[in-house]
Amino acid sequence: GLIENVYSKFKLMLMRKDEASKSSLVAQLTRINNHLEEKGFRFLTGDTMCCFDCELMPKLQHIRVAGHNFADFSIPDSLSALWRYMSQMYKLDAFTTSCPADQDILSHYKMQQGTKMSRREELETPTYTNSVPV
Repeated sequence: GLIENVYSKFKLMLMRKDEASKSSLVAQLTRINNHLEEKGFRFLTGDTMCCFDCELMPKLQHIRVAGHNFADFSIPDSLSALWRYMSQMYKLDAFTTSCPADQDILSHYKMQQGTKMSRREELETPTYTNSVPV
């Protein structure tokens, strides 16, 4: 399916941090971008949110925050339909109230890698990455 492989490709990239795993993730994100572009909907299946959006958006947020931090990976600006979609999601209370802080996302992956947040990181004011490229 369209969104099933996103997370496994992301996890692989976090482990390998190589160009092949990065381009595999970009290819998957591009498929989602093209779907959104083609359909012209606000969300994956229409103009109202559905279960797939609730599944995809948190993954995209993890890719943004942890991908950038651990693998120097950014979602390409050229995926404009995907960014438009994320921008719609950032405006929804349903997403913003449930979205974890960047620090919580990073902590999750650090624990998976067997490391911990530093004392300084734990005391930081929570930040929420939710800007989109123009």
